[in-house]
Amino acid sequence: MLGLDISSTSVKLLELSRSGGEYKVESYGVEPLPENAVVEKNISDVEGVGEAIQRLIERCKVKAKSTAVAVAGSAVITKTIEMTATLSEDEMEQQLQLEADQYIPYPLEEVALDFEVQGPSLRSEEQVEVLIAACRRENVEMREAALELGGLKAKVVDIEAHCMQRAFELVRSQFTEDEEEDQVIAIVDIGATMTTLSVLTSGGAPYTREQLFGGKQLTEEIQRRYSLSVEEAGLAKKQGGLPDDYETEVLQPFKEAVVQQVTRSLQFFYSSSAYDDVDHIILAGGTSSIDGLAEMVAAKLGTPCTIANPFVNMSLSSKVNEANLHNDAPAMMIACGLALRSFD
Repeated sequence: MLGLDISSTSVKLLELSRSGGEYKVESYGVEPLPENAVVEKNISDVEGVGEAIQRLIERCKVKAKSTAVAVAGSAVITKTIEMTATLSEDEMEQQLQLEADQYIPYPLEEVALDFEVQGPSLRSEEQVEVLIAACRRENVEMREAALELGGLKAKVVDIEAHCMQRAFELVRSQFTEDEEEDQVIAIVDIGATMTTLSVLTSGGAPYTREQLFGGKQLTEEIQRRYSLSVEEAGLAKKQGGLPDDYETEVLQPFKEAVVQQVTRSLQFFYSSSAYDDVDHIILAGGTSSIDGLAEMVAAKLGTPCTIANPFVNMSLSSKVNEANLHNDAPAMMIACGLALRSFD
C-alpha cells in the first residue's frame, strides 16, 4: 500500500517494501497543492488535490493503486468502552450500531465508524476494552474522491496521531538505548499552517492537540519585510540569500514563537492529564528542520529534543534521491506511518 499524506500545502507519497526486518524506500515524492485546496486539514478543492495526486503518481512512477490516507485527530472522536469478551466481531459491530448514539454526538448516517479490540479489561475477565473511532463521513468521502481522481484507491483511512505513533517506532531506537517502554514522548509536528502535538504514553491512544500556527507565518513575514511574492519567499526561506538582518529580525523571533507554541501545547497536555513532564521531544514537519530550532527547544524546556527522521535505518531504491529524502524526512512521518500499514 502507498502512504499518502494530504497536508495543507502539499501531498506526500511514500512506498515502502520490507524483507526480513529491513525496510526499503521504493518511491517517494512531494507535490505542492493549489492555494487553499486544503484548509485546516479539510479538503475544500477535491479536483485540485486529485490533480496534484495524479502528477505525483506520474512523477514517482508507482504501480500500486491501494492507498492509506489519514484524517486529522481533531476530526475524530475516539472512546474506549467495555464489551462482552465472547462477542464475535460481527456481533460487536451490530451492538455498536445500536448503541453508537450514546458515544457519538452526530446522527449515525453522517458518521464513519470503526472499532478495534484493545485487549482484556482490567476490571473484569468477562469484558474486553474496545476502542471506537468515528468521524464525519464527508471527511472520509472527500479523501476517497480526491484519490480516485488521482487514479488511486483508498484502502485504509487512518488517524494522523496513530500514524505518528507507528512512525515513531522507527525513530525510538535512535535515542533510547535501554528501550524504556514507559517513556512519555511528545511529538510536535509543525506544518505550514497547523502545529499538532501528539503525546505517546505507555497507556493507550495518543493525546493530540492542534493549534493554528506554522511555517507559513515565517514565509508571510519574509514576504512582507522584503516585498517578495509567496513563491520567492518560500524559496528564499529554503535556499537562503536574504539580507543580513533576516537571522536576527525575522528568523530568531519566529524560532522564539515556535518554542512558545511547544511550551503552550505541553502546558495544555499537563493540565488535562496526570503528567507534569515529558522524557523526550521529537520535532516533525517541514518547519522543524530550521537550523538550531531543536537546540533552542531543548535549552528552553530542559528536555532532550530530536528532529524526526524515520528513514535512518532504511535502504533506498535507485530512483529515490537521497538528499531530497533527507531534507523532507521530518515532514514524512505521517506518510511513513501510513505506508507501514502495508505490513499489518
